[in-house]
Amino acid sequence: MKRESILPPSVYRDFFGKWLMYSCQSLYAATNLWIMDIEGLGGGLRRWIIEMKTILAHKFEDIISVDNLLEAWREFVKGKRNKRDVQDFQLNLMDNILSLQLHLANHTYKHGGYQAFNISDPKPRHIHKAPVRDRLLHHAIYRILYPFFDRVFVADSFSCRLNKGTHKAINHFRSFAYQASSNNTRTCWTLKCDIKKFFENINHVILKNILSQYVSDQDVLLLLSQVIDSFSAGYGRGLPLGNLTSQLFVNIYMNEFDQFIKHELGAKYYIRYADDFVVLSKDKVWLRLALSRIGEFLDRKLHLKLHQDKISIRTITSGVDFLGWVNFPDHRVLRTTTRRRMFKKISCGVKKEVADSYLGMLEYGNGYNLKRKVLETIDENLV
Repeated sequence: MKRESILPPSVYRDFFGKWLMYSCQSLYAATNLWIMDIEGLGGGLRRWIIEMKTILAHKFEDIISVDNLLEAWREFVKGKRNKRDVQDFQLNLMDNILSLQLHLANHTYKHGGYQAFNISDPKPRHIHKAPVRDRLLHHAIYRILYPFFDRVFVADSFSCRLNKGTHKAINHFRSFAYQASSNNTRTCWTLKCDIKKFFENINHVILKNILSQYVSDQDVLLLLSQVIDSFSAGYGRGLPLGNLTSQLFVNIYMNEFDQFIKHELGAKYYIRYADDFVVLSKDKVWLRLALSRIGEFLDRKLHLKLHQDKISIRTITSGVDFLGWVNFPDHRVLRTTTRRRMFKKISCGVKKEVADSYLGMLEYGNGYNLKRKVLETIDENLV
């Protein structure tokens, strides 16, 4: 008697299609399969859905290897050779690296404390600096994890990623504005939001649970937990602004939100840079409904809240303040506060490299007269 499958043909097509896609991925990833049992249609029948998730192929030994620690040191030390603590560590570099590797291999490693200080960038920020030994480990972790997770992130996430950044984010905004407005022939609305006390409110348990979905090696998870728990801004929450790993961890954390925006909310025109994000649409009512779902998701899934004073829904023609620029359909101008701060700094004397960075920034916006005034001020105050 001929046996017939209880699975519909579409399930087999989806399975083999996904299998082919994942089998072609880089060596950074492996494929993890699991079966989810859900209620089917008609008489409580059940059907089996095969889901796939990309899993980190690298192991604990890859992170703590002497070769990886040495490469991490070469990356870490760039621009820091004149720092006293870096010089002290480098005096006995191989001994320090071998000691660190031994403690990691024997699972006796303990993360050190943090040195706290404040900066203005431009608003006041609390920076926490770990010892050189721990920052070296952060770089070693980052070298292994970043290439893997960068493939997991959505294309519309621009913060702390290679070949991304603020300039590409605002150029992407302009491209989305053209598309959403049908080349400026229709009204386009922009929802702009900011997450309140972003780094301070990253929940440790939630972050670890997310990491465990992508990392199967328990020793790697234990090491990541040590780094995460080495700092706290409150009970079980907070990441230090000074850690390289924090930049990666917040992107991993917010990738849950990015996936929700793109695949559950169905937002076609979305850009996120750290805790700032925008959603563009022709439909203002849809954006208002989306805002409610966004706030609910952030609160329920990630224990984050929107900054209520920084939520806006406005047309692009009225100007959208995003990443230091006020963006219009066909041009952008520097934010007033950014312009004032820039002139205040260069009026007090400025080095050539700083002056060049300001001039480079102005290349990404409109303002011939502003650039000319900046050049005049720099010439008068160059040190």
